Amino acid sequence: MGEASEQERAQQVGEAMDAFYERLQEEGLKSTKQRDVIVERFFILDKHISADELLEDVRNHQPRIGYATVYRTLKLLVELGFAIPKDFGDGQTRYDPIHNQDPQHDHLICIDCRKIIEFNDEELNERIKAIVADMSYTVRRKKIELYAECTDEKCPNKQG
Repeated sequence: MGEASEQERAQQVGEAMDAFYERLQEEGLKSTKQRDVIVERFFILDKHISADELLEDVRNHQPRIGYATVYRTLKLLVELGFAIPKDFGDGQTRYDPIHNQDPQHDHLICIDCRKIIEFNDEELNERIKAIVADMSYTVRRKKIELYAECTDEKCPNKQG
């Protein structure tokens, strides 16, 4: 959902929740209090997040929610088109919220601290389109993951 003011963020989360409820209804599924808390926190946090990380956050709001409920809700978000599962090579699936977001954004992954930074470079995208066009193709989708070493000297995972 990107950088935004607190009011804009609240509006974006509200729109995402409304769209989620609409899709639930279309699928004949019911909203539950636990599911609502999980989905709302997922959209509020708006970052690549694992089921464990989301569970830790959700339990600050609903301590009785279990891992299975969080996992099933993340799976539902993927099925309904609100999240994309990502594997950045560390053995843990993270879920990327994609409501009203360009699903074609790219990623820079720090191999030291595992921080994930999203970016979208129009100049790079245009260059990719040109390269592909020169080969008589058109781009359907792309996935760029850049793995880099952390330059932050305070990185707790810095090899050294």
